[in-house]
Amino acid sequence: MKTTRKREFLRQMDQVVPWKELEALMAPHMPSPGPKGGHPPYPVSVLLRIHFLQLLLALSDPAAEEAFDDVPAFA
Repeated sequence: MKTTRKREFLRQMDQVVPWKELEALMAPHMPSPGPKGGHPPYPVSVLLRIHFLQLLLALSDPAAEEAFDDVPAFA
C-alpha cells in the first residue's frame, strides 16, 4: 500500500497522541445504550479520533463526514 501524506499524518498522530489515556478519561462520561434500543453509541476511540482530525484539519462536522466517506485513510 502506498504511503500517502494523509496516511503518514495519521501514523504520526498515533505516535504522538496518548490515545489510551484520553479514552480512559472520557469513557466514564460517555452514554450507555438506552433500554429502548436505537443506535448504540460510537466507541470512545472513534469519537476522539474524529474530534482530533476535525481540530487539526479545521473540518466542520459536514466536512469531517465527507472526508470519512471520501478518504479511505480516515476510516
